[in-house]
Amino acid sequence: MPKKEMTFFERIYLPAIIQGLIITLKRFFRKKTSIQYPEQKRELSEVYRGLHVLKRDEEGRERCTACGLCAVACPAEAITMVAAERTKAEEHLYREEKYASTYEVNMLRCIFCGLCEEACPKAAIFLQNDTMAPAFYDRKDVIFGKDLLVEPWPKDKK
Repeated sequence: MPKKEMTFFERIYLPAIIQGLIITLKRFFRKKTSIQYPEQKRELSEVYRGLHVLKRDEEGRERCTACGLCAVACPAEAITMVAAERTKAEEHLYREEKYASTYEVNMLRCIFCGLCEEACPKAAIFLQNDTMAPAFYDRKDVIFGKDLLVEPWPKDKK
């Protein structure tokens, strides 16, 4: 295919410059979309996926039974867990004989896809729709352990 020669106006880029200025002027007089964060919070979609949370059952026990399905389903391999068995003294308090002794989510690797949430048979892990991932300033702060993931249990329910 023969190469098309540029016209005089195309060579001096004048039409492109004028077109860019027109776009800039149109946007200049529109309502600003900026918000004053953190005083103003942005409205999030109903299907927004935020930070992870490990849920508890009605009696305050952790729902996670360390089956590992969430870690297998995670395409970014952001979830790691170590399973442990309950002692004889704890067996009468819990329904399940296994639990996750360590459960960690690497927030740098997580892509917030929600596949861990869908894979969990016990509905133990959820992605909250009201909290955003915070800014990290140190690499050691990005791995969320059970201390940050397990939802708090009110003291009056114990």
